[in-house]
Amino acid sequence: MKRTKDERRIVCVGGGTGLSTLLRGLKLYAADITAIVTVADNGGSSGQLRREMGILPPGDIRNCVLALAEIEPLMEKVYQYRFSEGSLKGQNLGNLIIAALTDISGGSFEKAVEQLSDILAVKGKVLPVTDEKIELMATYSDGTRIFGEEEIVYQNKVSRKKIQTIEMLPKPPQANRKAVRALEDAELIVLGPGSLYTSIIPNLLVKGIPEAIRGSKAKVIYIGNLMTQPGETDFFALSDHVGAIERILGKNVIDVIAIDGNSQLPENLSFYEADDSYPVRNDLQDSTEYKVVSGNLCVADGDYIRHDPKNLAKFVLGIT
Repeated sequence: MKRTKDERRIVCVGGGTGLSTLLRGLKLYAADITAIVTVADNGGSSGQLRREMGILPPGDIRNCVLALAEIEPLMEKVYQYRFSEGSLKGQNLGNLIIAALTDISGGSFEKAVEQLSDILAVKGKVLPVTDEKIELMATYSDGTRIFGEEEIVYQNKVSRKKIQTIEMLPKPPQANRKAVRALEDAELIVLGPGSLYTSIIPNLLVKGIPEAIRGSKAKVIYIGNLMTQPGETDFFALSDHVGAIERILGKNVIDVIAIDGNSQLPENLSFYEADDSYPVRNDLQDSTEYKVVSGNLCVADGDYIRHDPKNLAKFVLGIT
């Protein structure tokens, strides 16, 4: 018997592999999904297209579109293909297709994403959080300022200085109106999983997004990360992640915090420990301020651990 899908209006906010992992699972169980995706990336294939063609970075958008697409595995491999030689070395074919569709659409990146979604029979909507070209600026504990997502990630790895604040330049951009409307109409809003300062918080720095989340009647769920990120969230416990988000959103906006119960963590985490990365400690288990729920959300993937798309989606949809 065919299972009835969840009919709630679900909006997921984030970027990177964390968001696409959640979407890949949600499309199996939910009927109305909207992804709001950061466009702060300035590295790799996305960064090159951003610099040379003046378009928004397509990488995170591409991953979310493919996560929600109903296509054969071979077709997904085609759209994820990265050239390894010649003048296109390092370029991703899916990114090039989005760039071509943007040009065909008269320069409209959002229209290009809509067209790609139609081509790939996407079950849901993928929206860039803003139409404006933006850059991240991180200020560190010693006063150092670093500009650009790629440079921030690199700085985090080599210096291990603590990020104090993340800002948008040249000024806080205006949110995509469709993204704001989706949040206002949502019945369930999910933040994460993903890099705290380069996937989740950049969305919240866009003018109109935090206001829409605060004003929505939706239940707001934050999905905690499995591991700390070297140089970005060193020694961060769960409360530190939540606190960084609440400094923008405000208190009493997040209704539920979903975390992995660590039941599937491999005994040997030496691969992570060599990079000074450790499981995020749940220091909110006895909190009366937050509702924290845990489940079997991760799976071992060689030396890595990942959120499992199906388990994560089912768990999130089951939260009451």
